[in-house]
Amino acid sequence: MNKEELRKRTYDFAQRCIKLAMALPSTRLGKHIEGQLIRCATSVPANYRAALVAQSKAAFIAKISIVIEEADESCFWLELIIDEELLRKDLVLPLLSEAKELASIFVKSRMTSQSDQNHK
Repeated sequence: MNKEELRKRTYDFAQRCIKLAMALPSTRLGKHIEGQLIRCATSVPANYRAALVAQSKAAFIAKISIVIEEADESCFWLELIIDEELLRKDLVLPLLSEAKELASIFVKSRMTSQSDQNHK
């Protein structure tokens, strides 16, 4: 997967999370999770874009680390939506799977970058 495909994939993930978050019930918990999920899910593509224009390998690794944290936090909120039965599980599971896949992709990217940095 090239940078442009991954840029689009992270953007699509954020858009899908926004739509899901806005479908949450208008309860105190639903509104709290809505804001949290929107914040972390939109942070994934925003920080990935920042990583792509990083001025150094260290800056790239730092931004990718933020992407990993935000993708993992997205997993947390999606899991909580399922466990609290706020939305149907079949609506949430595809996004949870995508969040896990994205986190895994970026963990590998960080490992590769760190390995490259250590061999210079």
